[in-house]
Amino acid sequence: MWAPNAQVVELVVEPDGPGTPRESVPMSAEPGGWWRVDAGAALTAGPDARYGFSVDGGPARPDPRSVRQPEGVHELSALFTVDDSFWHDGDWAGRDIRGSVVYELHLGTFTPDGTLDSAIERLDHLVGLGVDFVELMPVNAFNGVHNWGYDGVDWYAVQETYGGPAALARFVDACHGKGLGVVLDVVYNHLGPSGNYLPDFGPYLSQGVTSWGSSVNLSDPDSDEVRAFITGTALRWFTEFHVDALRLDAVHALVDHRAVHILEELAAATDALSAQLGRPLSLIAESDLNDPRMILPRTVNGLGLTAQWDDDIHHAIHTLVSGERQGYYSDFGSFECLAKVLTGGFFHDGTYSSFRRRCHGRPIPTDVVPASALLAYTCNHDQVGNRAIGDRPSAYLDGGQLAIKAALVLLSPFTPMLFMGEEWGAATPFQFFTSHPEPELGRATAEGRKSEFAEHGWDSDDVPDPQDPETFERSTLDWTEPDEPAHARLLDFYRTLIALRRSEPALHDPRFASVSVDFDENAGWFTMERGDWSVVCVPGAAAVSVPVAMDVRLSWDAVESADGRLESPGHNVIIGVRTETVS
Repeated sequence: MWAPNAQVVELVVEPDGPGTPRESVPMSAEPGGWWRVDAGAALTAGPDARYGFSVDGGPARPDPRSVRQPEGVHELSALFTVDDSFWHDGDWAGRDIRGSVVYELHLGTFTPDGTLDSAIERLDHLVGLGVDFVELMPVNAFNGVHNWGYDGVDWYAVQETYGGPAALARFVDACHGKGLGVVLDVVYNHLGPSGNYLPDFGPYLSQGVTSWGSSVNLSDPDSDEVRAFITGTALRWFTEFHVDALRLDAVHALVDHRAVHILEELAAATDALSAQLGRPLSLIAESDLNDPRMILPRTVNGLGLTAQWDDDIHHAIHTLVSGERQGYYSDFGSFECLAKVLTGGFFHDGTYSSFRRRCHGRPIPTDVVPASALLAYTCNHDQVGNRAIGDRPSAYLDGGQLAIKAALVLLSPFTPMLFMGEEWGAATPFQFFTSHPEPELGRATAEGRKSEFAEHGWDSDDVPDPQDPETFERSTLDWTEPDEPAHARLLDFYRTLIALRRSEPALHDPRFASVSVDFDENAGWFTMERGDWSVVCVPGAAAVSVPVAMDVRLSWDAVESADGRLESPGHNVIIGVRTETVS
């Protein structure tokens, strides 16, 4: 155990399980700040034993590398190892995240039971939908019974209310058995507000702060071991749990002043492990920097990550279809904006951002980086849950508008990602929820949430209390909805779009050069062209005559085709193979 500033360290054990009489064993200091139990010392401990460490006579704390916290984040740790005989995925060869269809879900609200085992029961739905990867929002241990997951404090452990580490292994094994890869959302930029005992052991945190608390020590004194701590947990998900990809939360909040950034270091270690294991391993950044160096190869001084989320694509599509312009949407919404994003990836690529009140971003070298290195989405947990009332697009857009958004994402050259329930236009919201047991922390979280949205013009009374259990319960998917006619129609449309993407080479071409656009903003139509295929969008409510002749293969509402033109109602999308174009 690493505690570089400690004078005395003891291993504390409850040998027969939680609450049994404790025994302590002194540990000896080793070079580099490490402490180890002497080889001659021994304790007889049963399978339910709990253990922790006491530093300089302080209370026993959980292991910083704890793999299991059965009684919660404030209690002692338990041992756990996934036995190799557990696995049945020997035929799983893995797959690259780029170009795949990803499905993001929150375990606690994906099913009524909110567990990994209950999520396994819904995997056939995802297979039928046509997705390739399941992306789990963070599963690290947090205090309380439900949470978005970004308040995790034990980075090596799996939240017990989800089923713990054994359930995660069962879930990954089940996914691989059905041909699905698994992405795990991990948080390395901060720790949660309750149960973080890392500072008791060593300088894991720096003097800097993020939006969520103290930043992690990545470049201050003693940061070598902190970086090794991060790399260790990342690689462990790949090796012990057979996970295929990691989504790295808010990498712009990683404060690292070293010549070799932690992301580059992690990418190099992941690539080396991929070569060793003989299967693809992917790292996906969530970044708001619009910096292509995230996904540029290390051979050209990039960080070498596999892919990154691209909010500009979301904003360009969402604003065009919805008409919303508030907050960070203010620069988006035009047809020209959408055209720029579809052909270049970023809207802000060195341009002035009115929301940030400064220039932002840098152009992507589209001849070097494939479009599939960018994840595109009609919505995700942030774009829904960080609205004041957590309302999904299906709450304020009609079916045709949802279909336009889906077609632009799923038939683009980018890597598409869905958010759970969007495929049938779920009527349930996805609201921000917590369950902090500490009254003062719960109160501060609720008041802070209401104050934040009040500053942006929302009535604070409309903002749900994140601590109210009903906020969590409202956010749980209703699995009876897909059988209802309106929801079933949208679900069938999504399935057909994904099948088209999979079957038509032009529709899954990953190159930026594979997409072109045409539009007439005054006339009210926009086309995305992929080879001989056209995706014709009519985002406005009025009927439109589009100068495109095509063999229509799919549309939300029926259209008439005559004299080289499409006559379409408003809020519609038409997909087909072009036969000619007239002016």
